[in-house]
Amino acid sequence: MLLTLFLLGLVYAVLIGVLIAAGAGAVTIAVIAGVLFLVQFFTSDKIALFSMGAREVSPQEAPELHAIVERLCVQANLPKPRVAIAQTAMPNAFAVGRSPRNATVCVTTGILNLLSPSELEGVLGHELSHVQNRDVLVMTLASFFASIAAFITQMGFWFGGAFDERDNNSGPAFIVVILVSALVYVISWLLLQALSRYREFAADRGSAIITGRPSALISALYKISGQMQAIPQQDLRAASGELAAFYIVPPRAKQTLASLFSTHPPLEARVAALQRLEAQLQGTA
Repeated sequence: MLLTLFLLGLVYAVLIGVLIAAGAGAVTIAVIAGVLFLVQFFTSDKIALFSMGAREVSPQEAPELHAIVERLCVQANLPKPRVAIAQTAMPNAFAVGRSPRNATVCVTTGILNLLSPSELEGVLGHELSHVQNRDVLVMTLASFFASIAAFITQMGFWFGGAFDERDNNSGPAFIVVILVSALVYVISWLLLQALSRYREFAADRGSAIITGRPSALISALYKISGQMQAIPQQDLRAASGELAAFYIVPPRAKQTLASLFSTHPPLEARVAALQRLEAQLQGTA
C-alpha cells in the first residue's frame, strides 16, 4: 500500500510539474483543485448513502444490527458509527466517512436476509476495519489528483485562459497538458485499483482479528458471491458505479473477480488469506 501511494504521488508530481512548466496559472489550478477537493471530501459519504437510498436506523428499529456493531466497536476500540440500511435485494455492505467519528456503516436488506448472525458479524468487522484504517479518507485523497486529471482531460478548455496569452507556444503547451493529464489519469486509475485490492485484504484481516472467526467471514463471502448471481443484471449495473469499490463484494463479481483491473481481489485469494490467518489463530500453522 505504501509503495502504491508513493507511485501515485510520483505520478501526480509529474502532472503538477507539467502544468507549471506549461505556464498554467497557479491561482486557477489552486482554486479549481480546492473546490473539487472540498466537495469530494465533505459530501462523498452523503452522496454515497443517497445513491443507495440508505436510511439511518435507530437501535429501536434494528436492535440486533446495532448490538453487533456496538460489540465489535468495543472489541476494536472504535466509537460507534451511524448505522444505515438500504432497501435492495443485492446482498452487500459498505462504510463511508472521512474519520471514525463521523463514519456510517450501511448494510442492505438483502444481506440481512441472507447471512447468519456470525456471518453478519464478520462482514461488519470488515467494514469497521475500513473505518479503523481510515480507508475512505485514504482513497479520497489518493483519487483526488486522478479526478483533477480527468477534469482537465474532459474540460480542458476551462484552462485555456490559464496559459500566458503572451506566449506563442501556449497552444502546443496546452495540448501537452491534456495528453499528460490523460496519461496520469490512466496510470493513477490502475494504481488506485491496486490500492483498493490491498485495502480489502487488510480489512479482511482486521475482521478476522476483531471477531476471532475468519471462517465466518469466509462463509459470508461465499454466500454473498453466490447470491450475487441471482440478482437481476440491471440492478447490478445500477450499483456498479464509484461506490462499487467500497462494497465488501463488488457487483457483477463474476465478471470482475478474475480481472487485474478489479477493485477487489479474487474471492479465492481472499479465502486463502483468511484460511492462513485462521490456522495462525488456532496455532496449527
